[in-house]
Amino acid sequence: MQRFVVIDLETTGNAPAKTDKIIEVGIVVIEQDTIVDSYSTLLHPNKEIPPFITNLTGISDDDVMDAPSFEEIADEISALFADSYLIAHNVPFDLGFLNEELANSNRIKLTNPVLDTVELARILFPSAPSFKLNQLTEYLQIQHDQPHRALSDAFVTAKLFLKLKEKLASLPYETIDQLLQVEKWLQSDAYELFAYYREQNLFAEENHEIVTYQGLAYRRINMGELDSCTINLSFGDYLDSIYEANGSLEKAMQKYEKRAGQREMSEIIFDAFQMKQHALIEAETGTGKSLAYLIPAIYDAVCKDKRVVISTYTTQLQSQLLEAEIPLIRQLIPFSFHVALLKGKAHYISLEKLQQELLEPQQSNYDIALTIAMILVWLTETETGDIDEIQLPSSGYWFFRRISADMEEGVDPSSPWFFRSHYQHAKRRAQQAHIVITNHALLCTDMFHPSVLLPAYDRAIIDEAHHFEATVSKHYGLKLDYMHMHFTLNQLGRTDEQKLIHTVLSHYTSGLSQKTKTTWDTLIDDARYETDDLFRYLFQYVVDQRKRDKSYSDIGRTQYRFEQTKEDPKKWAVIKEMVTRLIFYLRDLIHGLTMMEADLQQEQFLHEDKEKLLAGTERLQTFIDQLEQLFLVDNSMQEVKWMEIETYGAKNAVYLYSEPTDVADLLMDGFFSVKESVILTSATLTMEHSFRFIMDRLGLQHEQTITKQIASPFSYADQVQLMVPNDFPNIKFGQTDDFIYATCDAILSLAAITNGRMLVLFTSYDMLRRSHSLLKELMENDTYALIAQGISSGSRERLKKNFQTFEQAILLGTSSFWEGVDIPGEDLSCLVIVRLPFQPPDHPVLEAKSNFLKEQGKNPFMEYSLPNAVIRFKQGFGRLIRSSSDRGIVFICDSRIVTARYGKYFVRSIPEVPLLFDTTHNLMEKAEKWF
Repeated sequence: MQRFVVIDLETTGNAPAKTDKIIEVGIVVIEQDTIVDSYSTLLHPNKEIPPFITNLTGISDDDVMDAPSFEEIADEISALFADSYLIAHNVPFDLGFLNEELANSNRIKLTNPVLDTVELARILFPSAPSFKLNQLTEYLQIQHDQPHRALSDAFVTAKLFLKLKEKLASLPYETIDQLLQVEKWLQSDAYELFAYYREQNLFAEENHEIVTYQGLAYRRINMGELDSCTINLSFGDYLDSIYEANGSLEKAMQKYEKRAGQREMSEIIFDAFQMKQHALIEAETGTGKSLAYLIPAIYDAVCKDKRVVISTYTTQLQSQLLEAEIPLIRQLIPFSFHVALLKGKAHYISLEKLQQELLEPQQSNYDIALTIAMILVWLTETETGDIDEIQLPSSGYWFFRRISADMEEGVDPSSPWFFRSHYQHAKRRAQQAHIVITNHALLCTDMFHPSVLLPAYDRAIIDEAHHFEATVSKHYGLKLDYMHMHFTLNQLGRTDEQKLIHTVLSHYTSGLSQKTKTTWDTLIDDARYETDDLFRYLFQYVVDQRKRDKSYSDIGRTQYRFEQTKEDPKKWAVIKEMVTRLIFYLRDLIHGLTMMEADLQQEQFLHEDKEKLLAGTERLQTFIDQLEQLFLVDNSMQEVKWMEIETYGAKNAVYLYSEPTDVADLLMDGFFSVKESVILTSATLTMEHSFRFIMDRLGLQHEQTITKQIASPFSYADQVQLMVPNDFPNIKFGQTDDFIYATCDAILSLAAITNGRMLVLFTSYDMLRRSHSLLKELMENDTYALIAQGISSGSRERLKKNFQTFEQAILLGTSSFWEGVDIPGEDLSCLVIVRLPFQPPDHPVLEAKSNFLKEQGKNPFMEYSLPNAVIRFKQGFGRLIRSSSDRGIVFICDSRIVTARYGKYFVRSIPEVPLLFDTTHNLMEKAEKWF
C-alpha cells in the first residue's frame, strides 16, 4: 500500500467522549512520496468554542457559524481514507475524535492501518529536543506558516513523514532488521514500511562511518588526531584581545556591551591559580560567568599542559558549556585546546549489554520496545554514547540501566567489546583534554577513588557551587531502596530463569549438582521474600508514627527520621531482627556464588563468567554494608538517617537514606588540602554580602581563600518592582485555606495585567497541587494555559517550552524550578514567590544539622536555616531578570520578608529594588501603572 492520508483536527477540547467536537479538518494525500491532494473545511460544533481554543487556533464562533456539521461531510471524509494508511501527529487523538464523530453520525468507524509521526519521530529522530510538531518542524527546518490550523498542520505532518522515510532509507540494514523485531509492540503499523527499507538497504552503498558487530550497527568511535597547542601571549594581552574595544568578543557578538565584572572575574581566577589559592566568587546574573571562568582556565591549562576540571550541578549547564560557550571561545582565541565531557558510567551505553539483551526474548512492553527502537537508531548517530542526548520514555530508563556501562562486570582490555566501549573512549578523551567538564556527583565520587574515574588534576572550577555541600553529603551518605535490591536479586535469578546465574551455568557441560542448584534457588527465593517483608514492615512503621514525627519531601513523600536510641524498643527490635535475617540470607548468597565458582573450576572457567559472579558478590556485599550502617550501627551524632515512603504507593516502596551532619572537615582533609586551587562560583553564595556561611559549611580557611562579589550589570532598580501584600491571611494561625485562596486570587489578578507570562514558585508540592486545583476552578473559560510541575506531564525543560509556546500561560513550580529555569524577554513578566523558601523545621536533614549546631553552642536558625533560605530566595528572584531589556514584577505573598526581624536578610541580599508593602488592591493598581 503506497497511499498515505495525513489528517489533523482542531477541536473544542481534548475529550471526544465528553462532548468536545471537531471545528476544523485538514487532510493531505501522499502518493509516490509526493503530496497529490488536500482537503480542508471548518465544522460547526453545535456548541460554543472556548476562548482558550479561539486564542490558540484563531477560530471563533463567528467563523463556524455557516460551516457544515460533521454529519454532512462524514461520507466525503471517509472516502478519502479508502485503501490508505492513516497518518497523524498523535494518532489516538485525531482517530479518536474522527471515529467518535463517525459513530455519532451512524457511519462505520475507520480501521485503517495507522502511522503515528510522534512515535516514528521519537524512533527515527531520537536526539530531537522535543516531539511536538512545532519543535520538530524547527529542528528539521520544515516551514510551518500557520501552527494550530488543521490544513497547515496536516501539510507539515506530511512533510515530516517524508523526512521520516528519508531517514529510514539512510539506516543500516542491521538497524532496520532489529527495528522489525520490536515493531509488533509499537502503536504504528510500521512492519511493511520497515521491511521495504530493510530490503532496499541490503544493497546500499557502504557507509564508512557505521560499524557493524554481532548484528549491531553503531557509529564509528573516532578519537582523531590531536593538534599541538601553544600560546605566545601574556595573560594581560590575551584578555585585552578578547574583552577590550575591537577585541574578538566584540567582533563575534552582535550588540556587544563590555561587562567590567566579566574581565575582573577572569583576572581573579588566574591570580588564584598562580598563587595556588582557593576562591569563592559570587557572580550575579548577567556577569557572563561561564565565559569568565573558561577563558582563564583554558589559558592556564594550555600554558602549563595540565588539565583543569570544571564541575557543574546540572546537565543543562554542561550542554551550554559544550554547545555554546566552548564553540564561541574557539572563535575568540588564536590557539587550539582540547575539551572533554566525562560523566559516571551509568550515563553511557554498553554495546555488549545491549547486544545480550537483544538476543534474549523481548518482553511485551511498549515502553521497552520504544526505548530499544530509539537506542538502535541513536547508536548510528552518537559519538559519545551518553544517554542524556535523547529523551527516553519514563520507564525506558529502567531498561537503560540494564544496558549501561555501570552494569559491565569488569574491565577486560582483551575483550572485543573493550575498544567498542563509549565509556572507555570518554575516559581516554578526558585524559588527553586540557578542560574536563564533569558534574558534582562524579567529582565527589572521585574523592573516594582518586584517578580511577577522573584523570589526575590539581585545579578545579566548581560552578553552581551553592549545591556542592548537599552533593558531598549525599555521596558521603548512602541510599538504599526496595526497587534496587529487588532488581539485583532478580538479575541474579534462579537456576531456571533467564538471568545471570542461568546464563553462567549454560556455558558448562557438567555444571552444578542438583543439590547446589536447589540450595541456590531456595536462597534466592528466601532473600526475595525477606527483602519484601522487611520493606513492607518499614513502610508500615513510617505510617504508624505520630503526625509530629513525620515531614513531607518537596515531591510529596512522607519522611521519617529515625534514631535507634529514641525508637520504640519492641518495634525496633523486630526491625533489627528482620535486617539481621536478611543479611544472613545475603551472606549465604555470597557463599553460594563462591561455591559455584569452585564447582565450575573443573572446566575451563571463562574470565567473563568469573567477572559476573564477582560483580554479583560485590553488589550483595554492598547491600549488607548499607543495611548494617542504617540499622545495626548507632552513630546518630555524625549521621542523619531517615526513611521516605509514597503514602499511596506500593506497600514496600521505601527509600532509606543517611547523610553526615557536617562535611566541613571531610572536604578540607580530602579535597581542599590536596588540590592546588579550587574556584567555587555561583550567582548565589552570600547572605547580606558575607561569604561566612558558605565557608564554614565547606570547611574553607579564610586566610587561604580569595572572596569576591561581582555585581550584576543590570539596572534592577529600573527593571523590577518588588511587591508584598500586607493583608494576606496568616498561615501561622491556621489560615492555610484562606492563604491559598488569597494567593490564587492575586495570581489571576496579576495574570490579567501581564497576560499570563507568569512563573509561580512554591516551597510545598501540596500547596502547589491545591493551588492548581483552585486556579482551575476560579479561572473563567480556561483563559490561561495552566502548566504545573508534577501535574502536567513532561520534564522541567519540556514544561518550560510548553509555557513559552502559549501566549497566555501560568507556570507553577517547586523544588528545581527555583533555579536553572531561564525564560528571557517578554515570555516572563511576573514572578510570584508564594512563601519564603525555608525548609520545614521537621525535615530530617535540617533537624539533624540543627541539633549538631546546637551542641556546638551555635544558633541553628541563623547559622543554617536562614542562610539556606536566603540563597534559595536569591535563586528564585533571579528567574525574572535574564537580560538588560527584561522588565517585570516580583510579587511575594509572604509578608515575613517585611514584618519579621530576619526579613532584612532577604531584602539586603538581592540587588536594590523598589519595595512596595501595601494592600493587595493597591498593589494591583500600581502593577497596572507599571505595565
